[in-house]
Amino acid sequence: MSTFQAPIGTHDVLAPQSAQWEGLVATFAQYAHRYGFGLVLTPMFEEIGVFNRGFGEHSEVMTKEMYVFTDRGDRTYALRPEGTASVVRAFLQHQPTLPFKAWYFTPAFRYERPQAGRYRQHHQLGVEALGSDDPALDVEVIALAWRFYEALGLTQVRLLINSMGHAECRGRYVDVLRGHLDEHRAQLCDEHQATWATNPLRVLDCKKAPCIAVTDDGPSLPDFLCAECSAHFSAVREGLDALGISSVLAPRLVRGFDYYTRTTFEFVADALGSAQNAIGGGGRYDGLSEQLGGKPTSGIGFGSGIERLLLAREAEGLTKNLIDRTVDVFIVDTTGGAAATELADQLRRAGLAVERGYDQRSMKAQMKLADRSGARLALLVGPQELAAGEITMRDLRSDDLERGQQRLGREGLVAVLLEHLNK
Repeated sequence: MSTFQAPIGTHDVLAPQSAQWEGLVATFAQYAHRYGFGLVLTPMFEEIGVFNRGFGEHSEVMTKEMYVFTDRGDRTYALRPEGTASVVRAFLQHQPTLPFKAWYFTPAFRYERPQAGRYRQHHQLGVEALGSDDPALDVEVIALAWRFYEALGLTQVRLLINSMGHAECRGRYVDVLRGHLDEHRAQLCDEHQATWATNPLRVLDCKKAPCIAVTDDGPSLPDFLCAECSAHFSAVREGLDALGISSVLAPRLVRGFDYYTRTTFEFVADALGSAQNAIGGGGRYDGLSEQLGGKPTSGIGFGSGIERLLLAREAEGLTKNLIDRTVDVFIVDTTGGAAATELADQLRRAGLAVERGYDQRSMKAQMKLADRSGARLALLVGPQELAAGEITMRDLRSDDLERGQQRLGREGLVAVLLEHLNK
């Protein structure tokens, strides 16, 4: 056994569990396509400025969680902590036609205390749509996430929604909030007693009881929205209602990133039954393009953690794979192996999933492997079958050995196997 193991906060995913991942990503790709999103692939690391401009240099992500390194050219890079900033950087670099609608599947990295469904290397699915501030686009992005969760079989999901307004109306709110926090700073948690003045909005994102008590008694962000932002938010909620997607107003929801404006939202899975029950979230980021040095461009998106989604499915008792990865046929060959190689290739080209034995093991050993593989059928090739140009087919799910076994000729073999598998 090797002395090396996966680093703390990371994990390996092996088959058959990885089939759950395959199905989840394939389902998301299907729904993203239905909503007009195309796949985008960006580097795993970026110049650190891509992230510190979006998160804010004093954010917890930048000061405590970012994986930062200097390469051999003395350039400072950071491993991607989330998906949005990289996609917006790619948009600004390549200037695709508007609206730009992209989806991604990517690892993300944050140095934080590992918890259930939260790893230092975790994996995200998400979408980004740039080039329109139409509230109908907000509705579509949220609906895509909602329909995706439905397709996963999740039924205990709630949508929390808020509006952070634009710079002016949010600025008025922040001034009032700062005054309130100043009056009650001694009652805040230890961390925010020292940091509340740097970014008051982050206190709203705190999950500790002292901060929750102080901010619950303070000003509410929706009360400070200007007429334009209020109308935008109303249009979003009405659009969701029209689609039968219920939402809960969450005035504390600010999502923790500096780049969010107007619509913010989060999906929570009640089946997880803990503080770590968020399975996805996002919002509008109409100022991020400018922060990265581009022209003003509206944008909205969301991300979902794959590990957390799988935990939510498990919590709801959803164990069935979203994609079929069962073995159709297992070939048992006691003639030396060449027959198995040729037969396996023939069947795989016909579209069947085929496994076989190796190392010239005995029939008994190969039959044990066949049972363990989960295959429906075993094809036996012994000296007699090879001489006659035939195959013995055995139904591994049949209780009657004689009725579940028959000799078949090579001619028309694929059609016979498909007919038996489809029964």
